[in-house]
Amino acid sequence: MSVAFLFPGQGSQVAGMLHTLPDHPAITQTFDEVSQYLGENVLDLDSPSALQSTLSVQLALFTCAAAMSRVLVEEGVRPAAVAGLSVGAFAAAVQSGTISLSDGVQLVRQRAEMMMKLCPKGYGLAAIVGLTERQVTALVDEVHARQIPIYIANVNAPCQIVIAGSNEGIIQVLRAAQKSGARKAELLQVSVPSHCPLLEPVAEALRESLQTMTLQPPSVIYVSNVNARPLRSAEGIAADFASNIAHSVRWHDATTVLEELGCRLFLELPPGRVLTELAREAFPDVRAVAVSETSLKYILRLVAQVEIT
Repeated sequence: MSVAFLFPGQGSQVAGMLHTLPDHPAITQTFDEVSQYLGENVLDLDSPSALQSTLSVQLALFTCAAAMSRVLVEEGVRPAAVAGLSVGAFAAAVQSGTISLSDGVQLVRQRAEMMMKLCPKGYGLAAIVGLTERQVTALVDEVHARQIPIYIANVNAPCQIVIAGSNEGIIQVLRAAQKSGARKAELLQVSVPSHCPLLEPVAEALRESLQTMTLQPPSVIYVSNVNARPLRSAEGIAADFASNIAHSVRWHDATTVLEELGCRLFLELPPGRVLTELAREAFPDVRAVAVSETSLKYILRLVAQVEIT
């Protein structure tokens, strides 16, 4: 049996998340490197006020997960596969060895800055729970128009769907979802319509930036956001994490691939626990653990047990 690393996306952030990581040389080294690349102290990015900015959120999430994954690797944990949700895909790509930490910082900063500038007010995300992807797609198709674009953004679970687009269109879909029996249909506190064609300019800019960077063959399997496939080439991985901002995220399908690859211990890197909850619900035979909620000693003991069996 094998270990998979899961890297959380935006929405998992909590104030102080960088400050609660363990006292470990790999943490200190990562913070120092990221601060040098940014030209500012990365520890200033996780305050409540700083986390009002999409830029701070995405950089802090990236740094938090990348730092803790370094700790686990230095302590002897060798993941067989990695997957990251949305911006978490960049930390997953760093862990795979495809891109360097410094290139990851550059790409995440570029991505966040463009996201903030590209979309005017009036756009966002919403979550629908209790309806299938097919049902939500039908509702979206009824509303979508050039003036009120609306798309499927995330398929996080068979009946947990995120939609993206104009707020006007979102509200219409949410009303229709409630009439169709959704258990929850609500706007999310996000002002950017992530993971839909409206953000294709961001994806194109990231692809251009990647042309100037050196990519390395991955040391572990990377499971993609866009089509939920196990990727084993640097070019395929780069295409996925650059493009995911403009495509639906097939997260449930991606974790299904991890389970099919034989991964039986899913470790969600800090600060998240959402991916852990999704995995526990979907895969009863998989042990899913949020690293932020337990000790490093306990994680290492779990990994040792998996390796023995």
